[in-house]
Amino acid sequence: MTATSTPRSTPARIVLGVTGGVAAYKSVLLLRQLMDHGYFVSPVLTPDSLNFVGPSTFSALASEPARTSLYGDPSTPSPHTALGQQADLIVVAPATAHFIARLAIGLANDLLGATVLASRAPVLLCPAMHTEMWEQPSVQEHLATLRARGVLIMEPVSGHLAGGDEGVGRLPEPEAIFQTITGILDGYRGPLTGKRVLVTAGGTAEPLDPVRSLTNRSTGHQGYALAEVAARMGATVTLVSAAARDVALDVRTQIRVVRATTANEMATVVLNEAPTSDVVVMAAAVSDFTVAAQSQKIKKTDGVPTLTLETTRDIVAALLEQRHEGQVVVAFAAETTDVLAHAKAKLARKPVDLLVLNDVSQAGAGFGAATNEVTLLTADGEVTPVPLASKEAISERILTRVIAMFARGAQ
Repeated sequence: MTATSTPRSTPARIVLGVTGGVAAYKSVLLLRQLMDHGYFVSPVLTPDSLNFVGPSTFSALASEPARTSLYGDPSTPSPHTALGQQADLIVVAPATAHFIARLAIGLANDLLGATVLASRAPVLLCPAMHTEMWEQPSVQEHLATLRARGVLIMEPVSGHLAGGDEGVGRLPEPEAIFQTITGILDGYRGPLTGKRVLVTAGGTAEPLDPVRSLTNRSTGHQGYALAEVAARMGATVTLVSAAARDVALDVRTQIRVVRATTANEMATVVLNEAPTSDVVVMAAAVSDFTVAAQSQKIKKTDGVPTLTLETTRDIVAALLEQRHEGQVVVAFAAETTDVLAHAKAKLARKPVDLLVLNDVSQAGAGFGAATNEVTLLTADGEVTPVPLASKEAISERILTRVIAMFARGAQ
């Protein structure tokens, strides 16, 4: 990510949070860089940080005096809301394991934690700690929770740590953090920033009569997870949903949802939206067959009806015919027998950039499960198994592969 310069009528307001780690001294250097580039910086120091740095230094360099407490500020009775509401960005550098844990569970027992909770501004955490702490499952789980809420994480680097140790956990250099900050202020929210992603989800339903339909068992959870993760990665997301019941979406991701019940409706929406999309992910289970619906309810007393099935439009094939240069198309293959052979045959017929094979006969990987297990196949013959994991984690693996495709295309 590179920084760009965006003209502003007023300086961007940054809350610089400092927590209690030895790397706190680097925050002074970061503060200096931010001030030199014209930002309005409000330092907020946690009580523990005062064991490593003093508020006087930050007050002398910043746009306003450093704050260290929720209470006792004569200028405002509610410093956390004032700071949070005015902030364009909140940066916590360093962010200790203790602060990360408190933020993950929503504690607001100091000024910095309360400020983050009282703000709608983007939040950038720059963790710094010993390697053993960084690798603790609890720390990684808290970070995963925060990422899911849209918090941006600048991961630590490898190098010298306190006490003469070496390993991953070192706070990135102030210049690197500064570059990330300027990118965020210019709109960066993740590796899919600037990309438009179209995702389909759920099982379409072909009406037989006013009360019955021909459908499948797809719940839409995998497609909804893909939409969520893409939005967290910075994409502008449109979700075309055929799910019988709406799956809860995180309102913070602001995903546009378009309903499409039948295969024909989904084809119309997808082919209309695709020309302006950088990525199309066909996660929906689209009906292969449709039938001319009866205008009245089919009565059992009339005997067994004769249904004449017709094939529906192949949306993926149509997408490939109209795809524009640079567009990435991802398709799914739900199989139950000879799964890899059938997936490879599908990829040969429809050369999408990435085919996600899903053996729905496997325990924990079928429709309606909270987890999934897939295999990723690419047009160049690469086959990558992805073991059983949450549908969110599966989505991250899929979209990470998409991001890599964009990176290769830019080279």
